[in-house]
Amino acid sequence: MSNPVFFTAPGTLDQQVPGSVFVLDGAEARHAVTVKRLAVGEAVDIADGAGKRLTGTVAAVAPGELTVECLDIAEEPRPGIGLVLVQALAKGDRDELAAETATELGIDAVIPWQAERSIVRWKAERAAKAHAKWQAVVTAAAKQARRAWIPEVRAAVDGAGLQAAVAAADLAVILHEDAVRPLRQVLETWLDGLNSSTPGAGGAVEILLIVGPEGGISPREVTRLCDAGAVTALLGHHVLRSSTAGPAATVLASDILGRW
Repeated sequence: MSNPVFFTAPGTLDQQVPGSVFVLDGAEARHAVTVKRLAVGEAVDIADGAGKRLTGTVAAVAPGELTVECLDIAEEPRPGIGLVLVQALAKGDRDELAAETATELGIDAVIPWQAERSIVRWKAERAAKAHAKWQAVVTAAAKQARRAWIPEVRAAVDGAGLQAAVAAADLAVILHEDAVRPLRQVLETWLDGLNSSTPGAGGAVEILLIVGPEGGISPREVTRLCDAGAVTALLGHHVLRSSTAGPAATVLASDILGRW
């Protein structure tokens, strides 16, 4: 069984080497000691959420504090091609469920989208609280999946903001039931073209996977996003819920990109 993972702040593991001692405190340490009831000698991983992972054994426990002896320290690089879930806001926490499940399956970032047909609305103070809740959900899912990277929940976008994100993306795919080409074909064709070209100096390569709300993406939105550079793709023979489509697309894309 894999070691439980607890998160610390980026940079706090930078000086750790095999044989050194790291002291975890705060909420994560309280969870490890009080909830998980870790004992001296048990194996544990400490990750900084930015790719660095310490593997060690518990050397001491105290209220709100976990002391770990470092056995190994490793840096896990970011994937060469990032997967970004653009998740339309949906009722009944289906949007949060999508972000949570996609995180367990390997998504690298999440963008909340205020679609035209979204019933849920993020405004003013509610927007900040909702964003913080999504980030907490994603962080917990990353811990559950034993990930060293915590996916970033980026700022919510409206229609114009998503058009700008599409225009800047290397590939933006709208998951749509009326599309002609299957998602596998779209991704494989794009990947073949990427492999045959010389990468530019523009930084990280990203694929946006765009999922609409319960009522679907409006025809006007599809037109505007395609004008900005997006393409439509069919995920499968069945129409999936808003909470299911993103995770399903993440699995397929991960397989095609060789992550699985």
